[in-house]
Amino acid sequence: MAHITIQKGPEQYVVLPFFITAGIFFLIFSFLLVFTGGQLFGHHFQPKVLAIVHTLALGWGTMLIFGAAYQLVPVIFERPLSSSSWAFVSYLFLTLGSCLLIYSFWHFKVGLSMCFGSMLVTLSSYLYFYIVWNTTKDVEQLFELRFYFTLSAFWLCFTTTLGLLLAINLTHGFLTKSHLDILKLHAHAGLVGWFLQLVLGAGAKMLPMFMLGRSTKIKLLYASVILINLGLVLFLLDGYAHPVGFRSLIFAAVVLLGVLCWSVYVLDCFKHRARKFLDIPMKHSIISFLNLMLAFLSLPMVVQQESGNWVNLYAVWIFLGWITGIILGMTFKTLPFMIWNWRYNDLNGIKKIPMPKELYSQQILSMQYYLYLLGVFVMIIAVISKVHWVLHCAAWIWVALAVSYVVNVAKVVFHK
Repeated sequence: MAHITIQKGPEQYVVLPFFITAGIFFLIFSFLLVFTGGQLFGHHFQPKVLAIVHTLALGWGTMLIFGAAYQLVPVIFERPLSSSSWAFVSYLFLTLGSCLLIYSFWHFKVGLSMCFGSMLVTLSSYLYFYIVWNTTKDVEQLFELRFYFTLSAFWLCFTTTLGLLLAINLTHGFLTKSHLDILKLHAHAGLVGWFLQLVLGAGAKMLPMFMLGRSTKIKLLYASVILINLGLVLFLLDGYAHPVGFRSLIFAAVVLLGVLCWSVYVLDCFKHRARKFLDIPMKHSIISFLNLMLAFLSLPMVVQQESGNWVNLYAVWIFLGWITGIILGMTFKTLPFMIWNWRYNDLNGIKKIPMPKELYSQQILSMQYYLYLLGVFVMIIAVISKVHWVLHCAAWIWVALAVSYVVNVAKVVFHK
């Protein structure tokens, strides 16, 4: 599992725009958080809250994952990307669609702009699915990883299609089910089907490589992906027929069992690792996983509320603690290596060149890590206490975190 072939990676223009744009959206999110104020304490179906959530989910999380996947899929499966030009088109669709959606939600302009933005995001997801499937379809090995990547791409398409229908429904009201009930299915199809599966699939390959560890318990990965998809399908079917409630906890437990199977595999790699030292990106990964576990543990309280503290805490642990935490760490495990490979690999052994970890500032990375810990902690305190000045402090901490991240990404991207 530690072996990786860098020659199969795509051109710079395919990957770098995603990383740069994701950093900009992260910065935008942090300032939107400042401007939103106490609205985060209310119901989640509010214009500005929806804008912030989609800034994180699309502009930040999905944007960066697209870029990382377009680099990692060819490298992991040792096949060139099926179409670099379509990959760049997916970037254009995702960027423009995200901008239109965020603007539409912020000002709650239902109609053409929201529907067109949703359509562009949906088209970008279809392109992503086509590229991933076409790149990996003839690979005869690493079948368990193909499961993760292909099924997560399918669930992304399902999520964006459902989102498009919800956007149209706000104008024409054609859905027979409650809009808010369908919104819950849309959100969790994205969180579990797309984000969770993709993160676990990439982690199953990359974490052992970073730790210089390995495991022979591959069957755990098959069990993981089967349980996660089984739990998600059952949740969606039940959630469509009945309002989300305590019965949904059964399906969440099935998904959690799949996550635990994956965890046992990674822990086995950790136990047999050659690299004992845990750097800051790996610490980010551990803390983000703990936030994911806190989100799972909070579900019995979350399903009892339509809105309130537990729902808000769940969102903080998912979007800020888990998704953002894993991205903050893995960016500086993947991006410096890409830049080094593009710009310095041909000079290796010919002249003195920097190592990948020398392309960014270790001091800024350390500051980023502690700002992340502080930002999540203060945000949790703000949600629990509902004190506006605490929320304001948390928002400015996230601004400082976003600035530190963007500065360090820029140091890598524009390294000379």
